[in-house]
Amino acid sequence: MTAESYDRVALDYAARFLGELADKPLDRLLLNLLAERVDGMGAIADLGCGPGHVARYLHDHGAPSLGMDLSARMVEIAAERHPGIGFHVGDMRALRVPDQAWGGIVAFYSIIHLPPTQLGEAFSEFFRVLRPGGTLLLSFHLGDELRHFDELWGHEVSLDFQFYQRDVVESALAKVGFATDVYVERKPYESEVSTNRAYLLAHRP
Repeated sequence: MTAESYDRVALDYAARFLGELADKPLDRLLLNLLAERVDGMGAIADLGCGPGHVARYLHDHGAPSLGMDLSARMVEIAAERHPGIGFHVGDMRALRVPDQAWGGIVAFYSIIHLPPTQLGEAFSEFFRVLRPGGTLLLSFHLGDELRHFDELWGHEVSLDFQFYQRDVVESALAKVGFATDVYVERKPYESEVSTNRAYLLAHRP
């Protein structure tokens, strides 16, 4: 139901989040670092791209980028708002791209829709499609809880938001071969839901 739910809220989501990076200095800093590290290695894929603003930020800062999302409606909106960038419907657990296709991956708050039992499946795919030396940038809500929503912004949905502890994510990454380079936590900004956030930068050796 995740894809269908995001199809329903896509327009509202885009209205709320298309410009969010303007008020998120740490996100911008880490995206700049990702682009610098990936420079010359290939495209950066934004997995769980939503309305495409992260892929657009990377593109505007000189990094070849593309976006992928489960929601076909999100992909339509992203393509409309950001011409010149490729956006595709896809599942991070089964990426339909060749081995070592990308230089980098960014997944901001997209693993939160995966249960812990599926983290390894997704991270194995991330490892497979990254080139050696390629970089992965993740963000997620910190904690152990699972929040379920049946309604969002007046729309009927069925969405699970899984919070993760640092050790769970780092362990799952290490198990498939990733090496963690940077880990950062921050408090929520005033405009955000009141949860602590984590960012993790890793690479494929």
